[in-house]
Amino acid sequence: MVGDHDAVIWAAQLMLEEELRVTSALIDALADTDRPLIFTSGTSLMSIPTNGDWDERSFAEDEPFEPRRQIAPRLEAEQLVRSSVERGVKAMVIRPPMIWGNGGCRLISDFYHSARATGSVCYIGRGLNVYSNVHVEDLAELYRLALEKGQGGALYFAVSGEVSYGVIARTIADTLGVGTRSITVEEGCEIWDRFMGRIVMCSCSRQRSPRAREELGWKPREDRLDILDECSNPAYALESERALPSWVRPGTG
Repeated sequence: MVGDHDAVIWAAQLMLEEELRVTSALIDALADTDRPLIFTSGTSLMSIPTNGDWDERSFAEDEPFEPRRQIAPRLEAEQLVRSSVERGVKAMVIRPPMIWGNGGCRLISDFYHSARATGSVCYIGRGLNVYSNVHVEDLAELYRLALEKGQGGALYFAVSGEVSYGVIARTIADTLGVGTRSITVEEGCEIWDRFMGRIVMCSCSRQRSPRAREELGWKPREDRLDILDECSNPAYALESERALPSWVRPGTG
């Protein structure tokens, strides 16, 4: 069935041990077709644990980095996809940062969840850590450009900005009319889950996207650069409970 399509975009999230198996099957199905396969990874792979502090390191596409141990298997999947050009697949990897827009940002939703759970919008440590981010519609534009002009074996980032978690938390707190509170990583794991508490909320993950901009001509729109505008989207305040993330197995935290 996969071979009947002009292109395949992998945008699902599976447990890491399943990701490699499914990716291998996709490559087998597309071998010798020269059809595009875009594998969606994520910059949590590059996150640096800082316990809520800032880190100056920032990476462009294909600059060397030390993969986060807990997510390192995803790098293996990326490498498998990129090397499949040798099997006749026009394969590429897009590694998005934090995605936001239209009331659908997981991170912002979890900040709102912390207010429901504790009465305050929580952040870890000093809240100086940042994740690079991109509006979902600018990310969609990158996929279009990659399908039209992307190079087989390429890795593309999509980065439009970065804001510290402390600033995001305070913006949401002002929207809700509540306070903010600094918490520990362990408290974060209780409020959210182990992945969110230990990998996302306490880390820095900063990137740049020169290859996407220069090779594909990708450029985020001027009116979609400020994630703080998203923080007051009423969709988040209407949520009544935390949706179980795809990386959490039912019955586990």
